[in-house]
Amino acid sequence: MARVNIESERKRWYLIMRFLKRLLIGATLLGMFWRTGNAGETGHYVSGVEGIKAATVPGPGIYYRIYNVLYKADRLTNDNGNELDVGFDVTVFASAHRFIWVTSIKFLGADFTVDTTIPLIYTNIEIDSAGISDNKFGLGDICVEPFALSWHGGRYDACFGLAAYLPVGKYDKNKAASPGKDFWTGMLTLGGTYYFDLQKTWSGSILSRFEIHSEKSKSDVKPGNDFHFEWGIGKTLAKHWDVGLAGYCQWQVTDDGGSDVSWDKSVHDRVWAIGPEVSAFLPGLGLGISLKGLREFGAVDRSEGYVINLNLTKIY
Repeated sequence: MARVNIESERKRWYLIMRFLKRLLIGATLLGMFWRTGNAGETGHYVSGVEGIKAATVPGPGIYYRIYNVLYKADRLTNDNGNELDVGFDVTVFASAHRFIWVTSIKFLGADFTVDTTIPLIYTNIEIDSAGISDNKFGLGDICVEPFALSWHGGRYDACFGLAAYLPVGKYDKNKAASPGKDFWTGMLTLGGTYYFDLQKTWSGSILSRFEIHSEKSKSDVKPGNDFHFEWGIGKTLAKHWDVGLAGYCQWQVTDDGGSDVSWDKSVHDRVWAIGPEVSAFLPGLGLGISLKGLREFGAVDRSEGYVINLNLTKIY
């Protein structure tokens, strides 16, 4: 019996390491494929808010989730990934409120879901060499997802979604800390979670997003499209706790466009991040809590810093 358990554990660890290896190889190839280097604009979606079991959507019900995200960076990189000596420092805190309805309607064997996310954003940014010092708190651009599907199998979960960001946040092209971005974004989501054992105590998850941006209304600039994926490897402990590693990758995949683009359109920004995550579910309160800290690396043509993310999810 002991030998059977040992062989079972060896097989499980083999599957986990194979998943990690394929994840690393796939991420590296994607990064090489999309590599180029500068864009003056970034997309709407904030990577790092999902992690362990990122692609797992709960069963039918109404959920309220708060994403609390702190981002700090004092390093700004050029198109070669080298640090720019410009006296850069930025702090961003966002509290995004997401309202989710997973219906009992079935479509293609999946649960049909609708949701919306309303972000409140504080930004403090300084770039000494450019004489920029600005801070602002306000409503950001709202995300509406009218069509999402989620599947659940014996050893997997999967999800698909179509969403749009509405440019309702205040924007001033002369204010670096503006909470709005002044353009629309359409977003496609596709992801999956695989469980390495029948008890579903070991999991590996990937959640990808593709953003397509419109032209800005107050300038002739169309930001390049972005591809993100978030990933997590987790272990469930005592039924209601998960611990593991999480991370994300983000690449700009098309050139910026428009007559007001003053930077090199061929340079695309990108960044990677990794860090620990712990989450818990409190059944008596119907409350889920997750905490992660992620360190960015390999940034090109953008800031490089760290993310602290605390999510709270209430089931109704």
